[in-house]
Amino acid sequence: MRSYSNYSVRDLLDAFSSTAPAPGGGAAAALTAALGVSLLLMAAGIRSSRSGEAADSSELADATDRLRSLRPAIESLVDRDAEAYTLVITALRMPADSGERRKAALDSAMRAATDVPLDIMRASRRALREAPVVATHSIRSTHSDVGVAIELLRAAVRSAGLTIDANVASLEDAQYARLVNEERERLDAESAADAEKALSMVRSG
Repeated sequence: MRSYSNYSVRDLLDAFSSTAPAPGGGAAAALTAALGVSLLLMAAGIRSSRSGEAADSSELADATDRLRSLRPAIESLVDRDAEAYTLVITALRMPADSGERRKAALDSAMRAATDVPLDIMRASRRALREAPVVATHSIRSTHSDVGVAIELLRAAVRSAGLTIDANVASLEDAQYARLVNEERERLDAESAADAEKALSMVRSG
């Protein structure tokens, strides 16, 4: 499957609007997170280029490095989510008389389709952890961009959570499902707290 990172914007939008089962909501959540990280990097880069204070440069540089290393991982989640859901469709289309082989394939595919949005939540959470630093040091002309970045990352967390909710009921492993739900709730709460903290800094800046 061709990587969505190589698509033009128009082709990517066409892929999301097509009747094909993938890319879908999970891939859209990953793309949203990647956009949020990119906007934080833009705001941080503009501030760093104008900074003459060592303290600012050090703290912001560390946050920028973490965000820069995070973006490729988030980008890859667009493809990973589409691939995971394609495996679910493939398993569902296996002959009903294949019995345990079909069941095992479907269980494995559903777990992968749950793992990926959980990774999207984790990555978005890590990005939001850096948002207060960027918000604190960003220049006034980029405050709205930082705000949009925060809202995009928060939306990515919520959207990935919805994908998990849709899949977790189909998981055969009850203990794994419980652990997923617990982490999903924790990541959502932590992300909301970081987002609100960063947004309050943007508003007061």
